[in-house]
Amino acid sequence: MAMLHLLMDLGGDLVKYGRWFFINSGYCSASYNMALDEALLNWHSEGLIPPVIRFYGWQPAALSIGYFQKAETEIDLDRVKELGLGFVRRPTGGRGVLHEHELTYSVIVSEEHPDMPESVTEAYRIISGGLLEGFKNLGLDAYFSVPDTEEKLADLKKPKSAVCFDAPSWYEMVVEGKKVAGSAQTRQKGVILQHGAILINLDAEKLLSLFRFSNAEAKEKMRRKIPHKAVSINSLRSEQATMEECVEAFKKGFQTSLEIELEPYILTSEQMEYVKSLEEEKYAADSWNFKA
Repeated sequence: MAMLHLLMDLGGDLVKYGRWFFINSGYCSASYNMALDEALLNWHSEGLIPPVIRFYGWQPAALSIGYFQKAETEIDLDRVKELGLGFVRRPTGGRGVLHEHELTYSVIVSEEHPDMPESVTEAYRIISGGLLEGFKNLGLDAYFSVPDTEEKLADLKKPKSAVCFDAPSWYEMVVEGKKVAGSAQTRQKGVILQHGAILINLDAEKLLSLFRFSNAEAKEKMRRKIPHKAVSINSLRSEQATMEECVEAFKKGFQTSLEIELEPYILTSEQMEYVKSLEEEKYAADSWNFKA
């Protein structure tokens, strides 16, 4: 029904399934980033905007945790504060991510979209095709991860650590066997929200310092493991990629993979006010970020 409203309100040419909005938000606070992603989901569910692809960064750098994670038990909050990092709980699942040297993307699209499978894992595959093409545009031989052992499948259901880049999940991006992008998805109000981190550079030591471990041995084990599990774009290229280059590469990647046109979109003042109110009431509030 929402999609019918969209067709009626905006006209057939703009809202063909091949025409999506594109927003490059630049660097924003952790709470604002999550509020805008949710606002876009809400507006799309109401038929006010077509599907959206959004790129953004984080200022200051921030740690985000998955919806189901327990901040006090899994995160060293004193260390987060000491480093001057932002902190936010995502509306999506998954594990903790340090957002610093990366390009973050979000995709907002109706579950009724004809190209979106009902299966969560298959929707990951369709959406993540844009990432695959983006990495190819940067000259990298990326491919989808597909857990192929009982151990890997069990780890998806019960992760061994709170660190996102510990291991790849279904249809996440891998280069040379190492995770180069981590994604998470939620479905609300008939809309898919998938967002994720594309690593341009990776500070593994800083990342590890933000998590609590059962003992020093467990932390050291993870320290040795991370270089074999996660990799960044610039560790794979002789010529260092810039944020601008990555934006262009992945924008083209989504257009190619999803066979869509991306139309630049700027929020209205009324929309900005809505995002700010959602940020203050939810994503900047301790009641959300530190809930049990």
